Amino acid sequence: MTGATDCIIEIRNLWTQFGLQVVHRDLNLCVHRGEVLSLVGGSGSGKSTLLREMLGLEHPTQGEVKVFGISLRDGDPAELNRIRNRWGMLFQEGALFSALSVYENIALPLRELKTLDDELIHDLVMLKLDMVGIERGHAAKMPSSLSGGMVKRIGLARALSLEPELLFLDEPTAGLDPDRSESFCTLIAHLKRELGLTVVMVTHDLDTIVSISDRVAVLADQKIAALGTVAEVAAVPHPFIVNFFQGERGKRALEGLKLPQPAPDAPLRQAH
Repeated sequence: MTGATDCIIEIRNLWTQFGLQVVHRDLNLCVHRGEVLSLVGGSGSGKSTLLREMLGLEHPTQGEVKVFGISLRDGDPAELNRIRNRWGMLFQEGALFSALSVYENIALPLRELKTLDDELIHDLVMLKLDMVGIERGHAAKMPSSLSGGMVKRIGLARALSLEPELLFLDEPTAGLDPDRSESFCTLIAHLKRELGLTVVMVTHDLDTIVSISDRVAVLADQKIAALGTVAEVAAVPHPFIVNFFQGERGKRALEGLKLPQPAPDAPLRQAH
């Protein structure tokens, strides 16, 4: 059985409140080393807020978020700076700097280290392009000339530039056609295996969830309403889950999975 020492991200008794609005109420979650965990929830469920709290961009009203065993609220500032280099983030739209070339976008985090010479930075940028399946000849292009799929891959290359152990993905396949979406999922799965990454992904795309998730955490009712494999979560008789997974799109995405059937009055599979 995996224990707390296996938690790359550990969230305990987290409350998030904006004025009178409670977004998270006594939420607990452990992201295990080496897994792909998908965060799923309806609009207003707080999944994007939770992602920002995992990144230290926001702090919860109460409770604790630890990454690599370090509290993001109370950790030593120098230590927090070090652990930030151990994760990468792919934003929903790629978030490339429009005034910088592909090469300079990927090189930016490397230059900020102020310890690498230009020749090594060049070699590392080219390596990252190779890793995400982008031809090196595209390095001089500007983001405005790239397709959506290329922007995603280059954003991923930048997220991987510092050799992170932990990767955050925000709607990684949003806006991609089915073929490019499938290709991107295959790339993420490959990089996860080859680099030993732990991945936290916010997504609403069922095909992406089924394709690469080891576990799914469903945010509903201000907490983690269900947590488990895709098959386990899809069988939970919670209204949001039933609507999300058992509609026509959900059934197509889940085709081939052997779903355990809950008893009529089965309790929800809760996160503890």
